[in-house]
Amino acid sequence: MPRVIITAPDQTPQPYRFQLDRQAVQMGRGSENDIAINCGSVSVNHAVMERVEGGYQIRDLDSTNGTKLDGSRMPIIPLRDGLSVKLGDVSFDFSLTDEEKQALAREKPTVESPIVAEDPETVAPKKAARPPVRRPQPQFSTTSPAQSFMMMVVFLILAALAFWIGLCMRHKKDTHSNLMNDMSNKGKPAEAVTTPDAGAVDPAAPTTPAAPVTPPTP
Repeated sequence: MPRVIITAPDQTPQPYRFQLDRQAVQMGRGSENDIAINCGSVSVNHAVMERVEGGYQIRDLDSTNGTKLDGSRMPIIPLRDGLSVKLGDVSFDFSLTDEEKQALAREKPTVESPIVAEDPETVAPKKAARPPVRRPQPQFSTTSPAQSFMMMVVFLILAALAFWIGLCMRHKKDTHSNLMNDMSNKGKPAEAVTTPDAGAVDPAAPTTPAAPVTPPTP
């Protein structure tokens, strides 16, 4: 059976034993407690020892002088074999037999597997995730009828200009003359060249008197 020894200053130690199935043991200066402690530093309802899985714990009940372990005030203190706790100025010693420690050990929950730290050099670095490629969305432009007409006119002008330049270059290559000059001279009449007739008399030419005609002799 678990053993608790209560030792108040200048008093004889008081040992207490109880079974493992005992769920709570109330302690304090009041007579209604399971363990009544006659000491001024202990509150009327000072602390309670509670049965938990795998053992016991002592919980302070907001006492005036508190429940301490190694001089530090604590609200809850897990109990183990050979532990000594202070209730005010009163010593609270807790002990278990070997059989009780084995029985309580079987109640302890299964210990979780440890976390093993790996060597960072053995871990291959992860490739950085490539950001998603955002493809540009097609944009449809709306063209008014007037804009379409102007674009068609400009296109026709450019096509005609390109055709004219090509025609001029081809003409110059074939005739070695300028097409514009040839077209401007084509409409002019050619200069008339007059050839004087044989019987025509030039009025500007000097007149020569005709020789007298001699009648034939009989």
